[in-house]
Amino acid sequence: MVWPIRSRISSLIRSKVPMVGSLVHWDTSWRTVLPTNSSSVVSSRTRPCPKFMNWARIDGCHAAASFKEKQPENKGIDVGNMAEAGGNHDLFGLMKQRFLTFKNHTYMKELEHFQALSKAQYPKFMVIACADSRVCPSNILGFQPGEAFMIRNIANLVPLMKNGPSECNAALEFAVTTLEVENILVIGHSSCAGIENLMKIQDVESRSFIHKWVTNGNVAKLRTKAATAHLSFSQQCRFCEKESINQSLLNMLSYPWIEDKVRRGLLSLHGGYYNFSSCTFEKWTLDFNGCTVNEENNSYVIKEEEFWS
Repeated sequence: MVWPIRSRISSLIRSKVPMVGSLVHWDTSWRTVLPTNSSSVVSSRTRPCPKFMNWARIDGCHAAASFKEKQPENKGIDVGNMAEAGGNHDLFGLMKQRFLTFKNHTYMKELEHFQALSKAQYPKFMVIACADSRVCPSNILGFQPGEAFMIRNIANLVPLMKNGPSECNAALEFAVTTLEVENILVIGHSSCAGIENLMKIQDVESRSFIHKWVTNGNVAKLRTKAATAHLSFSQQCRFCEKESINQSLLNMLSYPWIEDKVRRGLLSLHGGYYNFSSCTFEKWTLDFNGCTVNEENNSYVIKEEEFWS
C-alpha cells in the first residue's frame, strides 16, 4: 500500500502548488550551518529525515519549478500600505499579500538561489543598525537575502566586551568567528530617539531597560558635551548620533577576535549615517592604524569618507 499512497500524495503536491512552500520550508528550517572554513557544508544537528520527506521534497521542487513557469508577470503589483490598513485582520491580509508577491515574483524566479541559501549563508557584511522602523538597511541599501547578517537595537550601539554578554556581542561573535564576514557596518540615523534619550539621562540609577542600554554610549555623550557646549540640544543630538557610531567601532576593538582580524586586514569596520529627512547617506571606514584603544585614552581616525545624495 506504500507506493499507491506515495503516488496519490505526489499528485496532490503537483496539483496543490501552495503546499510546496511549506513543504520545502519544513524540510530545511531546522538546518544550521558550520563555519565557512569547513571543507563541506553539512547540518550541525543530525536530525533524521524520514524517507517520506526525501521524496516529498524532490516532488515539491519539481512542482515549484512547474509553478514558476506558469506565473504571470504582474509587474508593479500593488502591495498596499500598512498605515492605511484598518484592523489586525487587514494588516495580516496585507502581510500575506506581500509574502505571496515575494514568493511568486522573487523566490520562484530565483528558485535555485534560494534553495542554495536554505543550506548555507556566506554574507560579506554584518550590519548593526537601529531598531527604528524608518531605518531598514535592506530597503535603504538594497541588501538581498544572503548578503548581510543583521542585528538591530536601540541606537545601534555596540557595548564594550567588559560590559558582559548581550544579544549584540553574541551576534558579533557568530558573524566574525563562524560566518567570517569581511565587513562590519554600523548604521546610525537622524532624529534618533535612543540618542536623544542618552543625552537627556540624569538618573544613573534608573530601572528603565532603555536607560541601562543607552548608557553604553556614555563616552560618546561626554565627548559630545565637551565639543558642542555652545550648540543647541538638537544640534548636540545630531553630533552624538555620529559620535556614537565611531565609539561603537572603537568598542569592537575591545573584542580580541575582532581586533586580531582587523589588524591582519581580514576585517574592516565601517560607519554609516542615514538622514531620512534629506535622503542622504554618509559612509566612512575606521583607520585601525590611527586608533588608540586603552584604559586611559581612546581615540579614532576615519578614512574613505563618502557622501551619497
